[in-house]
Amino acid sequence: MSGASGQNRSAVIDLGSNSVRLVVFDGISRNPIPIFNEKVVLRLGRGLNATGRLNEEAVPMAMEVMDRFNAIARGMDASPFEVLATAAVRDATNGPDFVAGLRTRLPGVPIHILSGEQEAEYSATGVLCGIPDAHGLVADIGGGSLELIRLVGGRRMEACTLPLGVIRLNDRAQGDLGSARQIVDADLSRIDWLDEVRGCPLYVVGGGFRALARLQIARTAYPLNIVHLYELGAADARDMADWIIGSSRRMLERLPGVPRKRLEDAPFAATVLRRLMRRVQPERLVFCVDGLREGWYMRKVAAAVAGTDPQEAVAQEMCARLGRSMTLPLRLVPWTAPLFPAEDEAARRLRHAACWMSDVGSYDHPEYRAEQTYLRILRMQGVGFTHAARASLALTLAVRYGVDMGIACLEPSRRLLDEAGFARAVVLGQALRLAYSVSGGTDALLRGTELLFDGHTLTLRFASGQDVVQGESVRRRLERLGASLSVATAIAQSV
Repeated sequence: MSGASGQNRSAVIDLGSNSVRLVVFDGISRNPIPIFNEKVVLRLGRGLNATGRLNEEAVPMAMEVMDRFNAIARGMDASPFEVLATAAVRDATNGPDFVAGLRTRLPGVPIHILSGEQEAEYSATGVLCGIPDAHGLVADIGGGSLELIRLVGGRRMEACTLPLGVIRLNDRAQGDLGSARQIVDADLSRIDWLDEVRGCPLYVVGGGFRALARLQIARTAYPLNIVHLYELGAADARDMADWIIGSSRRMLERLPGVPRKRLEDAPFAATVLRRLMRRVQPERLVFCVDGLREGWYMRKVAAAVAGTDPQEAVAQEMCARLGRSMTLPLRLVPWTAPLFPAEDEAARRLRHAACWMSDVGSYDHPEYRAEQTYLRILRMQGVGFTHAARASLALTLAVRYGVDMGIACLEPSRRLLDEAGFARAVVLGQALRLAYSVSGGTDALLRGTELLFDGHTLTLRFASGQDVVQGESVRRRLERLGASLSVATAIAQSV
């Protein structure tokens, strides 16, 4: 069975100390597209620190779950299809027997028992999937281990694995958070190279850390319920960790949409985070959903496209799937450039993405096109756009489709963008709306026009013979664009 891209599906089972998860990816894409994602919490690593063995009660359940996941992956004709086993299986004395049992149930399926180094490699690659220029420290927490990886300008440097997964830390501390704090401090003190990442961003990966983000999102009524690339400043991150450590389970359960199965582990994940932050003093915290599984995908399936820009890739993929032209966006990029003479690189990339995505609502119902496009862009799955970038792009494209600026659905953009960022998105949206009025969505008609902006007057200039496309809608939208820039407007014809 082939995916939407015409390529076969691929699947990976992440067999961890706390849970086992099957993810099936569709085709080969710079931004992994999961079309099936199911997790079962088994806690295979519970008691491992005391017994040295996998949780005997969880082993039979694990076999049943693996049977189900095998049937699903086979039924979806996924290839490659592999199993990645992490800390609990590699450290348990009965790990080899467990894997032998799996091999009889999953004949022909490669089962890899990852070393700590390999686990760190996959996690780092997963983070770089969405943030290719990441610079700082990656911390990937599981049930059995914590992987730490130093990244310098998108390149992996030192890495280590520590027995500080949430289940193992709970076992080592016998459930006492004070003891857990001392254990974490002692383990971290042995990693000399952590001094090299002081003051850099801290990229946190893994279910234990994701649960902290979900609790914080619920606690603060944050306007976007997406963990991937959710960011906190250092002070807010410390406050979050201290709040979770000091809160009762009953208090946390009252929050809407909380991950209840993770609440037992949350104080230990928060303890690891708080002590790690104390050691490295990060400037900010960035939560990443992409980790080990996405790292496997990028190395095993999508290595050929790994070097492309993730933002540009998703914008072009959306244009190909939902737009009407793959050539018009190339002309929109220079056409809109005069409006933003002082833009930095991040703003330039965002404008390019907006041009590529500018027609993704073309097949939606006209009465709902602006709102539908806004929500589609704001809630894109697993791509390399920060939350502020999502809010900017969504607002830009909603304006391109003539959104009512008083509509309630724009609230995330009002909260996530500063005044200058909001205004810039509106200007770009108005410019794209004008471009589609001028061209009717065709490359040929836009080719004979250009915008000229000297800081005082905005001029729409037509090539000789091209002024046939002038009309009331074009003049009106030019005036609105001028109003958003607080300048006069004019229409001219080339000599």
